Parts: sequence; C-alpha cells; structure tokens
Amino acid sequence: MGLWVIGDAILINFYKLTGNSVVDYFLGTLTVSFLAVLLGEFTISLVFKVNKNHLDRLNTRLGDLHRLSLTALRLGDKQNYQACNKEANDTFGKVFFNMFGLSAASLWPAFFALAWMQQRFAGIPFPIPFTGWTVNYVFIFVLCYILARIFFGRIKHRLPYFKGVHEMLAAYEENAK
Repeated sequence: MGLWVIGDAILINFYKLTGNSVVDYFLGTLTVSFLAVLLGEFTISLVFKVNKNHLDRLNTRLGDLHRLSLTALRLGDKQNYQACNKEANDTFGKVFFNMFGLSAASLWPAFFALAWMQQRFAGIPFPIPFTGWTVNYVFIFVLCYILARIFFGRIKHRLPYFKGVHEMLAAYEENAK
C-alpha cells in the first residue's frame, strides 16, 4: 500500500464527519488546510534549525559590513565604503533569499493537499449563493488555507512544540537587530 493511498484513506475521513455533504466538504477542507499549515510550519522549524548556524554567520557578516561601511563613510574613504557596501548588498541578498526559501518551505504541503483534492473533487462546481457563479475546489481550499494560517498564527505560541519554536524565532529576530 503506497503512501498516497494511506493518505487518501486518512484524509477522506475528514469529509465524512456530519453526514451533510456540504458541511462535511467545508469542514474537511478546513481540516486538510489546517494540517497543511501545521506540516508547513513544522517544516519551517526543521529547516530553520538545520540552517541556523549558516544564517547566524550571514547576519553577523552583514552587521560587520554595515559597521565597516559606516566607518569608511565617516572617514571619507569612498573606495572602502563602496567596497563594503557592495559586499553588504551581496550578503543581504543571501540573507533575503535564505529567508525567502525558509518561508517557501511552508507551502509544499498545500500543493500536496491540492493534488489530493484534485483527484477527489475536480470537476465539481460549488455555487456562490445569489451570484450565479461557481468556484472549484482550489478556490475553497485557498480560502480555508488563509483562515487556517490566521488561526494557527493566533494559537501557535500556545502549542507545546510551536511555543518553543516561536520563542526561538523571537529571540533570533531580537538578536539579529
């Protein structure tokens, strides 16, 4: 039995909670969205822990270059100022793209959830009341995912594992200033 089949057997149960197909669809999609957010945030925490030393070195280098460029500017040494500033810009780019990659690490579960939903719900239109329009599973998932992300953002500092991660990231951000 493949992982996809096992995942399907588990996830479809979230769509059978009340017996009302419309309510079950929204509850199931909200639950799958929340699981995607949870798994994505867990992934971010692991990637951050693995890359923390590298990020620390980049941030230290960035701070050192900033101080050197300001010193060169105060001394009127335009050539060293420009050299330090160029190196600082390169280092900032590395920090930025590392953080961008870290943020992107949270999204991969959403794409797997959408792939699973495509197998189950592709071609099923969902009417928007009073408009005559319909939407598909992607639209509903994105709305539920946004709600799940907002909800998780409000509770993560209270969850056992994520409380520690939240404190570690807050301390990291404070030290990076």
